Amino acid sequence: MEFIDYYQVLGVPKTASDADIKSAYRKLARKYHPDLNPNNKESERKFKEANEANEVLSDPEKRKKYDTYGKDWEHADEIEKSRQQQRQQSQRQSGRQFSEEDFAGGDFSEFFESMFGGEARGRGSNRQTKFRGQDLHAELQLNLTDVYQSHQRTLSVNGKNIRLTIPAGVENEQTIKITGHGTPGANGGPNGDLYLTFSIADHPKFKREGSNLYTTIDLDLYTALLGGETTIETLDGKVKLKVAPETQSGTKVKLKGKGFPVYKQANTFGDLYLTYQVVLPTKLTDSEKALFSELAKMRSNEN
Repeated sequence: MEFIDYYQVLGVPKTASDADIKSAYRKLARKYHPDLNPNNKESERKFKEANEANEVLSDPEKRKKYDTYGKDWEHADEIEKSRQQQRQQSQRQSGRQFSEEDFAGGDFSEFFESMFGGEARGRGSNRQTKFRGQDLHAELQLNLTDVYQSHQRTLSVNGKNIRLTIPAGVENEQTIKITGHGTPGANGGPNGDLYLTFSIADHPKFKREGSNLYTTIDLDLYTALLGGETTIETLDGKVKLKVAPETQSGTKVKLKGKGFPVYKQANTFGDLYLTYQVVLPTKLTDSEKALFSELAKMRSNEN
């Protein structure tokens, strides 16, 4: 198995912090994502390597094993256990003892040959130790409107297409597990899993907090003063609202059930909260200015 330097893949030093690793991975994932580089084998390979590197280096326990055992980090527990056994056993299996110096270079090929390959041949069997495949981590970038309704997406992972249903209402940075879509297991072991994290971009008009939405609506001065109707855009279409006379700028209104879908709760929605922002007229004509001046005098006399 060819050794891959995961630090070099992400372009970070071995002393990199968790935040440095996360930032480097996200940058590479966006750059080489298959959706942005269709039919590009080189980008697909680099995307896969970045996923593998992040999966290992973002996990403190796995990172420690990787730093210690290199390419054999996935078998660290077996190595430690077997090393203990080798120290206590005679030279029955391999013909010699393994010492600390035998592992100083981080290459355990001879060790595995002795423990598994040699023993299997000696007994005339095909028994091999099964190892579970490596888990993978990927990030899927979506817009807020993408997750307003459940829909299907096709993802390319390790050269395979996965048809995935994305439920309405998923949260930003929410992670779901897709069983069996990690790297293949060794010697008949089970495949690893794929952990998919959603990155949902901010919407230019609506702010999301859980299943509730918040937005600011411009209201002209005349409607604010005299009352009337205004039409607003929601993620579910246009809605007409009645505006009470003398509505002040900053007034808040709640539209029940016009917010965001609740995750995995069919036909259940949060609320939409509106904040009115009264917009003053501009480019007044001389006649309009005269009318406003007269109105100001009337208000002054009343007070």
